[in-house]
Amino acid sequence: MGKGGALSDGVLKKIILSYTYVAIWISLSFTVIVYNKYILDRKMYDWPYPISLTMIHMGFCSSLAYILVSVLKVVEPVQMTRDIYLKSVVPIGLLYSLSLWLSNSAYIYLSVSFIQMLKALMPVAVYSIGVLLKKDGFKGDTMTNMLSISFGVAIAAYGEAKFNSWGVMLQLGAVCFEATRLVLIQILLTSKGITFNPITSLYYVAPCCFAFLSIPWIIVEFPKLRDTSSFHFDYFIFGTNSLCAFALNLAVFLLVGKTSALTMNVAGVVKDWLLIAFSWSVIKDTVTPINLLGYGIAFLGVAYYNHAKLQALKAKEVEKKATQVDDESGKLLEEKSAEKSSDN
Repeated sequence: MGKGGALSDGVLKKIILSYTYVAIWISLSFTVIVYNKYILDRKMYDWPYPISLTMIHMGFCSSLAYILVSVLKVVEPVQMTRDIYLKSVVPIGLLYSLSLWLSNSAYIYLSVSFIQMLKALMPVAVYSIGVLLKKDGFKGDTMTNMLSISFGVAIAAYGEAKFNSWGVMLQLGAVCFEATRLVLIQILLTSKGITFNPITSLYYVAPCCFAFLSIPWIIVEFPKLRDTSSFHFDYFIFGTNSLCAFALNLAVFLLVGKTSALTMNVAGVVKDWLLIAFSWSVIKDTVTPINLLGYGIAFLGVAYYNHAKLQALKAKEVEKKATQVDDESGKLLEEKSAEKSSDN
């Protein structure tokens, strides 16, 4: 094949790999969500202990991350000081533990499809908290877009056949804690030049989450589990569930690292629609036309938000390249001036 054919093969390979990364992430994310629902739902596996389930995940991920970082040395640890850990990692670990606790608790009360619709509020929460913490500037058009997403989710909630106010409060709380965590990562870690991959993130954050979750677990769930004499720990169920949760963290790193965050956002929309279809067709959850209308409006708002972010990133890249060209031109002029001076 000629040079053009080789180039085509390279492009085709890149496209196939990108779709493979997307498929892996969607499959694992889909599996973890449905698996958690299966374990926690009273009509399925009937083990309604979200704190315990989250602690099992964190304990498993902490152990595996420790083996990979400290024993096998697959990944190098981040240069971490005691001050940074206490002031940055610990608050992020607290928010992450609360987010996971509340989001897993919501599966007891709400359908998978409705939870995915409520998660469409994540951009609204991230932007609002970013403005409050002065990480983002207030923009009228962006806030209008946020209101349109909120309006769509409100319609979806109005059309929910099995609306549960406590479940909605839990999921909204999870969204707020997760959004705050994402903003604080930018403020407390990224601004200091500290970046985690999924393994090092679990290595530092997961033990923190486990410690925080142990406090409400001792008060809320431990007495119930102690009094439930019929319960036996199913190593296969909880082991495979925890392994899927760990693999999902790696898949996030693979997808974002090999493609882009925008690809992940688009893949997330595909995953949400698949989960809604699965919830309706397999789990037999009720999905009403008003549900779909509301989520459709929210989806359009989220799509526009992602498009606006992409355009802003492209504008920054163009500006950065223009600045580099100007700097290089300036250096060339200085060199030519210096050469003329030396000739004279």
